[in-house]
Amino acid sequence: MKIGIIGAGNIGGNLTRRLTSLGHEVSVANSRGPETLKALVEETGATAVTVSEAARGAQVVVVTVPLKSVPDLPAGLLDGAAEGVAVIDTGNYYPKERDGRIDAIEDGGLTESRWTEQHLGHRVVKVFNGTYAQDLLERPRPAGDPERIAVPVASDDEAAKRVVRELVDALGFDTVDAGGIDESWRQQPATPVYGLRAGVEAVTRALAEASPERPAAHRA
Repeated sequence: MKIGIIGAGNIGGNLTRRLTSLGHEVSVANSRGPETLKALVEETGATAVTVSEAARGAQVVVVTVPLKSVPDLPAGLLDGAAEGVAVIDTGNYYPKERDGRIDAIEDGGLTESRWTEQHLGHRVVKVFNGTYAQDLLERPRPAGDPERIAVPVASDDEAAKRVVRELVDALGFDTVDAGGIDESWRQQPATPVYGLRAGVEAVTRALAEASPERPAAHRA
C-alpha cells in the first residue's frame, strides 16, 4: 500500500522502519522539513516529503504528532489522499507535560481522538497510542504465538478499522475492537490498557475495566 506518515518521532520513525520492511511505499514528513529526515530515508528507503504532500495518493495516513500540534496541520491535509483513506491517530493528551489545556477535552468531554477528528475533518482509527515505540521493532510475533501482544483499535469507520487491523496483524500484533471513537477514552493515558503488554484476553478485560473519569494527573 501507499502509506503517508506525518510525524517522525519514536512511533513515526519505527512505523516507517517496519512498514517499509513489509514492502509498503512509505512517505514520511515532519514539522522541520524533508531535509532533516535524510538518515531515516537512507536507512529505510522511505521518501521524505513535506507535511502537505504526505497524504497524496495514500491509502493509509498515520498522524503521529503531539496533540497540541494537530491544529497546526495544513488545511485540506487529506484532500489528495486515496478514496476511502484510513487515517491512523496515535495521539495522546498530556496537558501537564506537553500539550497545555485543551478546553474541548477538559470541559466539552470530547475524547482525544474525537477532538483530532474535528481538526482533520476526517474519521480516524485510534491505535498504537499506548504502545511503546521500541516494541514495534522488538516485539512483533507471528499469529498464534503465546507472547504476541494485542492492541486496542477504535473507530467509527468500520471499513478503515478493518484495513488497520489487517495492517497491525501484518506488523506482528493482535488487535481488539475497542468500539467507536466515543469509547476510545478506554485506551487513553492512565487507563488499564495503556502501555499494557498482553494478549487479547487481558486487553479485552482491561478495556472493560476502564473508568471514564480522567485522573487528576492527566487534567489541566
